[in-house]
Amino acid sequence: TLPWARLAHIIYWENCKLRRTALVCLFMLVSGLNTSHVAAATPHEGYVGGQACASCHEQESTAWQGSHHDLAMQLPTAEAVLGDFNDAEFTAAGVTTRFFRDGERYMIRTDGPSGDMQNYPVSYTFGAIPLQQYLIALPGGRLQAFGIAWDSRPEKAGGQRWFHLYPDNTPKPGDRLHWTAVDQNWNHMCADCHSTDLQKRFDATSNTYATSYAELDVSCEACHGPGADHIAWAGQAVRDDNPRLVNDLTERQGVSWQPHPKTGLPQRSEPLTSSVETETCARCHSRRGRLVDNYQHGQPLGDHYRLATLDPGLYHPDGQILEEVFVHGSFIQSRMHAEGVTCSDCHDPHSLELRTPGDAACLSCHSVGNYASSTHHKHEPTGEAARCVSCHMPATTYMIVDPRRDHSFRIPRPDLTESIGTPNACNSCHADETAAWATAQINSWTDGKPAQGYQQQGWAMYLAQRGLPQAREALLGVVRDSDQSAIARASAIVALEAWLDQSVAQVVIENLSDPSPLVRRAAVEVMSSAPEPVRAELLPPMLRDDVRDVRAAAVIALAGLPPGTLTPSAASTFGRVLTDYRATLALDADRPEAQVSLGVLLTQLRDIEGAEAAYRDALKIEPAHAPAVVNLVDLFRATGRGAQSGELLMSALTLDPQAADIHHAFGLWLVRQQRPDQALIALQRAATLAPEVPRYGYVLAVALHGQNQVQPALNALDKVLQQHPYHAESLTAAVFWRQQLGADGGVYAKRLLELQSLNRGG
Repeated sequence: TLPWARLAHIIYWENCKLRRTALVCLFMLVSGLNTSHVAAATPHEGYVGGQACASCHEQESTAWQGSHHDLAMQLPTAEAVLGDFNDAEFTAAGVTTRFFRDGERYMIRTDGPSGDMQNYPVSYTFGAIPLQQYLIALPGGRLQAFGIAWDSRPEKAGGQRWFHLYPDNTPKPGDRLHWTAVDQNWNHMCADCHSTDLQKRFDATSNTYATSYAELDVSCEACHGPGADHIAWAGQAVRDDNPRLVNDLTERQGVSWQPHPKTGLPQRSEPLTSSVETETCARCHSRRGRLVDNYQHGQPLGDHYRLATLDPGLYHPDGQILEEVFVHGSFIQSRMHAEGVTCSDCHDPHSLELRTPGDAACLSCHSVGNYASSTHHKHEPTGEAARCVSCHMPATTYMIVDPRRDHSFRIPRPDLTESIGTPNACNSCHADETAAWATAQINSWTDGKPAQGYQQQGWAMYLAQRGLPQAREALLGVVRDSDQSAIARASAIVALEAWLDQSVAQVVIENLSDPSPLVRRAAVEVMSSAPEPVRAELLPPMLRDDVRDVRAAAVIALAGLPPGTLTPSAASTFGRVLTDYRATLALDADRPEAQVSLGVLLTQLRDIEGAEAAYRDALKIEPAHAPAVVNLVDLFRATGRGAQSGELLMSALTLDPQAADIHHAFGLWLVRQQRPDQALIALQRAATLAPEVPRYGYVLAVALHGQNQVQPALNALDKVLQQHPYHAESLTAAVFWRQQLGADGGVYAKRLLELQSLNRGG
């Protein structure tokens, strides 16, 4: 069976993940709303507003004005609106959208939720540079991010035009990426990072939002916390030494960077002992999911958010950015982070600009003599190629026009491009040359011994993503290497679940007490696949972990244990953490992923009626949401309602005929209905739509073999094994069926022996 229970949790925790081309409303730290539309600025306890801060902190306030934080979201005034609303038109996928004025109002005529053309007033501008989007109010307190954006770059740079954020696959009404749909909803997708003390306030009963915020934008208190006590302290005639600022952010105070006397490398004058500043920024500059609604400034990131690890689809195997991951996940892989560099060492936290422009930002710590020379960078001293960021912070463009730099500060590795296909900075400039050429160039500069760099997880993650047997030892090597970043070690632990035997489990268990909550969480997640007695013995202490994110992982791992398994004390703790986790799911009850996770949880807790209600609620939000469909079909099957399964599957496929998961489930249902010819069509469709899922091709092969179509079955296995050469079930079937025919299993037999040897510890 498919691991939908685990998948549902993964999908929920990464509910910001959309598609590769562009995300509509993340990253440019846009914020808040005006009281005249949808959300409301309301008094929030302890919050006083940025104007109260500016009277004393004039320099910081001046720097903030005009920043991306300040201009991120505004009322649609003539000064704020950058786009052409002079009866401009833009056509995509057969829909011509018109941008025009109606008196003082800025209007958009476009296709609405049902596909009919309507006039919509712009409620807010969203972002400024290099693009600006527009928010439109829909019923139920919703604000939606419109999918056609204004390119605000200069005309000579290709700007001053309307463009679609999804040009290759323009979404239509009903698609979750259409501007009216769930993935373009400001209240969930954007607002938490783009305002000060946002309260989403979704009412599941009425399906409406009463979203509020303390202030329109990302203002002082968004980072420093509520300022009422600090203002009261400042107003005292005689002040003590405690300014009563919730999040003072003084980690750089009195600190300098000096060359190490022996190595010449930059060294912090005092060791960094706090992660508060970096994690304050990481609230929004990271790929994460929310755990609670009431953020407490200065507390560990994992108490409020679940940070994504270096997951496939988000990062390249070596940890370089792939999807929009918003800086933090790449930065904490870096040697700079390991040595104590914080965000504000390079960036002014109020203007958001570099403290010093260009290479000067790097050379303020790295000596000019050692680094700003052709001896180091091997290029002419002027021009783009000689810039530090060109080699060590290559950019990836998102949202069509928005280049963002990788913050892992890695050494270019064209040799990895050759071996595992990851990008490298050399060929981003020398696009007409091969990676082998770039490797040869570097070898000529280093006597054939290129620096390996700090990040070492690339090869291991590459092997793991392809299910190759060598991955096991390579991943263990990353986990055991304390010099590797915590996020890399955590990612390697997660990948090791596919090789979870007794010796791997021992390594994972040792990491349940790792100093990093990311590593502890990963260890808990992997041990959730362990037998029930092992979980019952090892995981209850994790319910008392200091960090909420780890506790949430523990409650998920323990939820399926039979009643009475836990001791009374552990059961009591489990109940408290379970209440917290259910509150996390309720926070995002407007998302189908959260409803599926709730359904999975209730299934584990043996509340079948509640689980069915949760799955149905997910389908109310998104009628063809594949995990909800498949889980509900499984529930129907378990409760003897097979006919309802067929109706649900056919209805979902009508809405989303490209859903491989649903085609696969439909094929299995048809098998159970003894309709083999139709089943083969559905299973074939699933395997064709999702060749990256080896099980779909394997199940198709089994179904073909069951109909005595032996050669087509072997052909199906061949297709699977071309892309997944060590898929165990497919290898076993390929070898066994060939033996039945009196044929040699060939290379498949050798691969199967490799796997069997590994399983025996050979």
